[in-house]
Amino acid sequence: MNNQFSVGDIVARFRQVLADAGLPAAPETNFICDGELHRFRVESDKKGSRNGWYVLHLDGVPAGAFGSWRAGIAENWCSKGQDQLTEAERRQLRERMEKAKTARQSQLKQRHATAAHRARKLWKSAKPAAPDHPYLVNKQVQPFRARQIGPALVLDIRGIRGELSSLQFIQPDGSKKLLSGGAKQERFIPVTGAAAGEPETVLICEGWATGATLAASMPDAFVLAAIDAGNLPAVAVATRQRWPSCDLIVCGDDDRKTEGNPGAAAARKAAELSAARLALPEWPEGCPAHLSDFNDLATWLNEVKQ
Repeated sequence: MNNQFSVGDIVARFRQVLADAGLPAAPETNFICDGELHRFRVESDKKGSRNGWYVLHLDGVPAGAFGSWRAGIAENWCSKGQDQLTEAERRQLRERMEKAKTARQSQLKQRHATAAHRARKLWKSAKPAAPDHPYLVNKQVQPFRARQIGPALVLDIRGIRGELSSLQFIQPDGSKKLLSGGAKQERFIPVTGAAAGEPETVLICEGWATGATLAASMPDAFVLAAIDAGNLPAVAVATRQRWPSCDLIVCGDDDRKTEGNPGAAAARKAAELSAARLALPEWPEGCPAHLSDFNDLATWLNEVKQ
C-alpha cells in the first residue's frame, strides 16, 4: 500500500467520496479493503437494505469503485489524479476496474434473476384488483390487468419480449414501491396486456394511472407505462426496435411547476430517439397549474362536468 496514507485515512477519504456522490454509507458500514465486491446500506435507504456496492484496493495505488443498484449509479475512485499515475499504475488500475465491473454485472444479473423468480410467484398468487380500490377510485380508472395482494395493487413489469422481471406495488394512499432487486431499465408495465403480432398503435407514458386513462380513451392502442421519466427513452427505443412499423406516440407528463420540466424533456428525448410522435396534455383555460399528466387532466375535466 502507498505508505503516504494510513488505512484509516484511505477509508475516511473513500467514505467522504461516497457521501459527496450522494451515496453516504450508513454509520454501521465497515469497509473491507480486499479488492472484492461488497454491499452496504446507503444511509438514506431503509434499514436492512444493501443496495450500495463498493470495491476498495489498498495495495499499490489505493483505488476503488462504488455505486448503487437502486439509484443506478456507478463510479470509480483513485487516491491519485490521473496525471500523477505512472503507465504501469494506469494499466493496473484499468485491470482492477474491469474486474470490479465484471463482478458488479454478475451480481446484478443474479439480483435480477432472484427478483424475477419472486415476481412470478407473487403475480401468480395475486387476485384481480377490486374496481373500488381507493387508488383506482381516486384516479378514476379501470383496473385493466392490475392485480391485488392485500391492500396493495400489483402491476407487472415486463421486458419487450413479454418476460416478467419485476412488480410495482401501489398502496391505497398512492404510495408506490418497486420489488427489491428487480430490473427496470427498458422494462415497462403493459397496461392493456400483451400485443398480438405487431400493434398498429403504441402509446408510451410514465405512470400506470396515466396509461389507464390513455387506454380508456384509445381502446385499440397497446399502452405501456415506462414507470418513470428516466426510463421513457429506453422503453421508446426498445419499442421501436421491436415493432418498427407501429405508430408510436410518447405521451409525456408536463411538469410545468418543476424547473426544467423533466417530464416533457424526457418525453421529447424519447420521441426523438425512437422516431415517435409526441403528445403532451393541452390545458384548458382555468385548469389548475399543479396538474401535470393526462390522468390529472381527465380527472379534473370529469370533476368540472359534475
